[in-house]
Amino acid sequence: MATVVLDRNNFEQVVLESDIAIVDFWAPWCGPCKTFAPVFEGASQAHTDVVFGKVDTDEEQELARAFEVRSIPTLMIFREKILVFAQAGALTAPVLDDVLRKVKALDMDDVRSKVQAALDGAAEQD
Repeated sequence: MATVVLDRNNFEQVVLESDIAIVDFWAPWCGPCKTFAPVFEGASQAHTDVVFGKVDTDEEQELARAFEVRSIPTLMIFREKILVFAQAGALTAPVLDDVLRKVKALDMDDVRSKVQAALDGAAEQD
């Protein structure tokens, strides 16, 4: 599957309608981003059950700010509308495959209960 260009108009729809979406925040002038691009594209071919999206941080500064992207490349993986992985820096192909395998294996009922517990704890402190 080819990567999807994400912008402020389609980001929410693509991410929220996908079981698993991996987003690469990048810029055209970024050397590590250029090095990582073939790894990301290769993973998109190997993991056809995952949506692979790219956000050009030069063009989509609002999105980059909203997700507090401080350095690029930054990868974020959403599973069932929940951010389950975020890391700055390029990954190697084996590491990216391993991360995706672990994201696919997550018990999302457990993840949702932990998110809810964290939200409940935060609300109690207010």
